Amino acid sequence: QKKANFIKALNLEKQMIGIVLSLIIAVAAFNIVSMMVMVVTDKKADIAILKTIGMTPKRIVKLFFYQGITIGIVGITLGVILGVLLSLNIESVVSGIESILGFQFFPKDVFYINRFPSEIHLSDVITVAVGAFVLVILAAIYPAKRAGKVEIAKVLNHE
Repeated sequence: QKKANFIKALNLEKQMIGIVLSLIIAVAAFNIVSMMVMVVTDKKADIAILKTIGMTPKRIVKLFFYQGITIGIVGITLGVILGVLLSLNIESVVSGIESILGFQFFPKDVFYINRFPSEIHLSDVITVAVGAFVLVILAAIYPAKRAGKVEIAKVLNHE
């Protein structure tokens, strides 16, 4: 009975961590949208020049879309690598932080554990990476389409 409740608690904790990670990934996707919109705004004159010399709106959309995808792939790759490394070394990291700060995150008399276990499941890593990639694709679409709609006359009149 005690172990069943403990396992239920661990599963609930895993679900909550999944929700928190999803929110973090969503914030990162929103940051990609914001950054790409700023890039499009800053590069309006350059986009107008590209259109003037014959680049089609479709190619401009692709250019900015691929830029967003590239940024996202770099972020996902670094996130997966750092996340796996942190998970593999979590006990060392926790004990190092505890010794620096001078207190225990999980006192043994309260939590009845003497180590901080971590188990990496390839399916979890893949799920997070694929979910992040889907959000990156969605985040790159709006700024890319906005870049394709830049009007030459308006931009050059304001410059």
